[in-house]
Parts: sequence; C-alpha cells; structure tokens
Amino acid sequence: MRAMNWERISGNWTQWKGRIQERWGKLTQEQLDVIAGRREQLSGHIQEAYGLTQDEADRQLRNWERNLAVEYEESDLVMDHDEPTPINGER
Repeated sequence: MRAMNWERISGNWTQWKGRIQERWGKLTQEQLDVIAGRREQLSGHIQEAYGLTQDEADRQLRNWERNLAVEYEESDLVMDHDEPTPINGER
C-alpha cells in the first residue's frame, strides 16, 4: 500500500494542519506552525507530546499517511453514471 506523498502534505501545510490536529490533538497550533510541513519535526513533536519512542511516532505517522493515501485515492475515483457520450456522432 502506498503512503501519501509527503511533498503534497508539506506543500499544502495550512490545509493539512487541521487533519493532523484531529489525529494528534495534543499538538498545538503554535507547534504545527513551527513544524511547517517538515515530517521529521512532526514525528519529533508527536514523540514528545505523547511520550512515544521515535519508532512508535514514525509508525503512527506512516499509518496516518497510508490512511490518507487510501482516502485520497477513493475520493479521486470518478464514477461515470451519465449517458454515453457520442463517439463519431453515434451513441
């Protein structure tokens, strides 16, 4: 299973901060502003806020990324329920 592309997350950090705070509610807005899309910083703050090992914080972050990838891919699926489009003037 593929994880969410971190460049996509860091490039749109402002939009993703809310989702991160939903998952790791102990992180403050100020901390998220300091993290500024840097994955290693986020992992370190998760580790510190929750008293986790670095491996556990990284594992949680990887799982979150994988879940986002699945969610994002599913939302990108387009089901075509419309009438067939004309091909060469025929239906």
